[in-house]
Amino acid sequence: MSDAGNGSLPLPVFRPDERVCANCKLFSPHSIEVGKGWVGTCRLHSWRGMFPPSAPICDKYVPKGSAAPLTPSVTARERSARSVAPVVVRRRVDPQEEVDLEGLSMTREELMDIFREASGLGDAPPLANKWEGGTLRLVPGNPELQPKDMPIDSLFHKVVMVRDKLRVLEQKLNAHPKLTDAEKVEMQSYITRVYGSLTSFNVLFKEKADQFVGSKGDE
Repeated sequence: MSDAGNGSLPLPVFRPDERVCANCKLFSPHSIEVGKGWVGTCRLHSWRGMFPPSAPICDKYVPKGSAAPLTPSVTARERSARSVAPVVVRRRVDPQEEVDLEGLSMTREELMDIFREASGLGDAPPLANKWEGGTLRLVPGNPELQPKDMPIDSLFHKVVMVRDKLRVLEQKLNAHPKLTDAEKVEMQSYITRVYGSLTSFNVLFKEKADQFVGSKGDE
């Protein structure tokens, strides 16, 4: 339940010229958090969750008191004559055209690669020729126990899945709206170390571009 208007803590007041979310008509005060004060939500960017009114504005900023854009009037005759069939507009999309997702800049092709990897629909990288049809044998230290064989193709598939999930995690981390740059750098360093730990499996990949790349000390 919203605490707005209960008088327990006054809403912060900002100068009209201050470029903060509290001066935007899309910001909605919601409640008071212990140790933080007032927090609210954005009517347009609901995925941001709760944040303070002192947050910097985005490119959708609408000053308080400004009028909403008027829509052109339509006569009854125009409404009756208008087709209800969906209109499909096709345009040529350049795969190298850059898109901006809340500060994350990449080409359309790179963005589609992320979607394909996350959905498991991406083209699997090729296994090095010398390992095709090969078998990985796990031999116990106790000679009385039987070794276990595993097709190298199965191991390679699992390694590729780990690589693809790490790439998706890396992209989500870099685009996270609530993490500071310092926090992103710290978490990115952990991901880089994971890549470095997995470079032992690079021998399975046919193409060098598909391999894991860690820090210089981990390669």
